[in-house]
Amino acid sequence: MNEPTARLEAVVRGRVQGVGFRYFILRRATRLGLTGWVANDPDGSLRCVVEGRRDALDELLATLRQGPPGARVVGVTTRYGEPGGGFDRFSVRATGHSGD
Repeated sequence: MNEPTARLEAVVRGRVQGVGFRYFILRRATRLGLTGWVANDPDGSLRCVVEGRRDALDELLATLRQGPPGARVVGVTTRYGEPGGGFDRFSVRATGHSGD
């Protein structure tokens, strides 16, 4: 039986660039079996769009709120929705990406 899936869109603010945050999230999302992407935004935040099992998304959200050593997360804005199913893996995207 397949577990229901969802989409999580998150924006992380604080000291989140230049501390390895994207690759920290890449490793965690891959271990959790999630698909989507993470990227730095020009305003200094980090943006993440992830799809997968809701419990795995919740685990990744906890990781986003904590961050890697050297990061200082001051806020995370989230939105859950229906998955689009357009991702085959989790990847790191360049700053200034155009979204999915």
